[in-house]
Amino acid sequence: MSDPAQFGAKPLAQTVAVAGALRRLTGLLMAQEHEHPAVAEMLECLPRWEAELSAAAPPNPAPRIGEVPDDDRRLYLDHAFDVGAYNACFPEYGFDRIDGDTAAGTVNFPLAYEGPPGLVHGGFLGVFFDCVIQQHNCATRLSGKTRSLQVKYRRPTPLLTDLRFDIERAETERGLTSTARLYDGDELLVVGLAETVALPPEKLTGSNFGVRRPTDPVNR
Repeated sequence: MSDPAQFGAKPLAQTVAVAGALRRLTGLLMAQEHEHPAVAEMLECLPRWEAELSAAAPPNPAPRIGEVPDDDRRLYLDHAFDVGAYNACFPEYGFDRIDGDTAAGTVNFPLAYEGPPGLVHGGFLGVFFDCVIQQHNCATRLSGKTRSLQVKYRRPTPLLTDLRFDIERAETERGLTSTARLYDGDELLVVGLAETVALPPEKLTGSNFGVRRPTDPVNR
């Protein structure tokens, strides 16, 4: 297994907790039929929170790569492993098994990812497949950029349902070919076919990620 630290910094526990809350709040906001006082309170607080976090954020939004003294860029978070855990814009999933060229796990898409009524938006399924296929590759030290991703929709994918996925991978002359399948019980819903570069993490461009600074800029 590869060391996750080679792919960027781990997110703060606060960031992980807030991502889950934002995902749940998005679903609750989508379910409201009328204005609610709690939403009005949120709108009053959001500008202050945004201002306070902006003051504490690095002035340069570009990711920090390598160790450069007095670098004013932001810390790059690990996008190879469990990105949905800290970024509410990404699906949250879990692996039950990663075993060489095969892997399997589960996912449940919340209301925030709705497209057609009660169903997952197809674009989020593409993001999901890219995430799980690349995590499988990175976990087994065969990481790299996605060359192509094809998504074949067999059946509509339901929201708020425990689904399972599996992945099969093969090495080719150009890298890796991975086939991921998403199921509802025994019913095949979607197939994702990805071709990716196959490189060890240390050979990836920009793999020398910056580390978290010891000083909290808010309390300097």
